[in-house]
Amino acid sequence: MTNEQVYAMPFAKVWPLLEQKALGKGRTYEEVIAVTEWLTGYTEDDIQRMLKDGTGYGDFFRNAPGMNPDRFLIKGSVCGVKLDSIEDPLMRDIRYLDKLIDELARGKKLEKILRRG
Repeated sequence: MTNEQVYAMPFAKVWPLLEQKALGKGRTYEEVIAVTEWLTGYTEDDIQRMLKDGTGYGDFFRNAPGMNPDRFLIKGSVCGVKLDSIEDPLMRDIRYLDKLIDELARGKKLEKILRRG
């Protein structure tokens, strides 16, 4: 799948998969919201609105009110790809959310997931 195909996917199609990954491992909806709010600056109400209005996944990140400057502290790999090696900033931001959800699903404490610079 190309980056453009990922960006064009409806946010409402991707969000349930992110939720399911964390909730299936015993995490809470509130924790999923917390990591998303920390990364993007969106509120839960914003997220709920975009689930209903057809927002594309790329636009979800492009229009984020405040991408967290500490997101660059997120290290590691997602699907075997090192985050630092992703050249496209939009795709890197998308993968940061994937990584945060992965960390939730693996049982990492929320305080450790929400990095502070």
